[in-house]
Amino acid sequence: MRFSPISFEKWHALGNSYLLLERSELGRPLEPEQARRLCDSREGIGADGVLEVVSVEGARAEIAIWNPDGSAAEFSGNGTRIAAAWLMDRGGAVAVSVGVSGRDYEATRSGEEIAIEIGRVKASEPEWIVVDGETIEVTPVSVGNPHVVIRRDADRDELLRLGPLLERHERFPERTNVQLIRVDGAHDLSALVWERGAGETSASGSSAVAVAAAAIANGWCETPITVHLPGGDLKVELDHGGSATLTGPAERICSGETAG
Repeated sequence: MRFSPISFEKWHALGNSYLLLERSELGRPLEPEQARRLCDSREGIGADGVLEVVSVEGARAEIAIWNPDGSAAEFSGNGTRIAAAWLMDRGGAVAVSVGVSGRDYEATRSGEEIAIEIGRVKASEPEWIVVDGETIEVTPVSVGNPHVVIRRDADRDELLRLGPLLERHERFPERTNVQLIRVDGAHDLSALVWERGAGETSASGSSAVAVAAAAIANGWCETPITVHLPGGDLKVELDHGGSATLTGPAERICSGETAG
């Protein structure tokens, strides 16, 4: 199936890349197969997801987020920061609001860093589940999207083994994001991320928030926390009420138009 040409911008946040496009230019909502093809580096542009700007009004934008497999995402910390940076560049504002899945996220810029107010994050009690014949302790966390955090050495082979199994484990009927973490200090964590619908990724904003929330809930770390990811560092602060602020860079790579 062929689609009409699409104008886009490509951005990244610590190597986690997104294509950003506007529905007003598309003339209709993006389709799942379009999103999947755009993210495919062989058939399309190549990216870890698509940010579809549904509407813009002043310093506020409403976006829809697509995973590279064509499924919809409830939230993305990196994607929302990218959309905020795009909106700031577009209008010259240093403070904007980005709506995602019926919730508004306030964002501010300081130099190259974009900080977004995530709101309340819920870390559940640790539980044990059986994966590949092994009983593993996990901490489920909700950041507007589902996560499961495992404390063990952040080993890539383990991520590639456990990530896809946990993503589709029966315990998580809507599938889940997966993080392996190593505690490096009272305010430092190293993490590897398996994203739902995307697989291994160099960085994830919502995952950074999830691992920080799990670490604080379990008494492993104290706020603020710097989360070290393969793509770079993200900073997470949680207040006493469990509301989180995520800070990190977002950078425009290029713009273009698909051939259709």
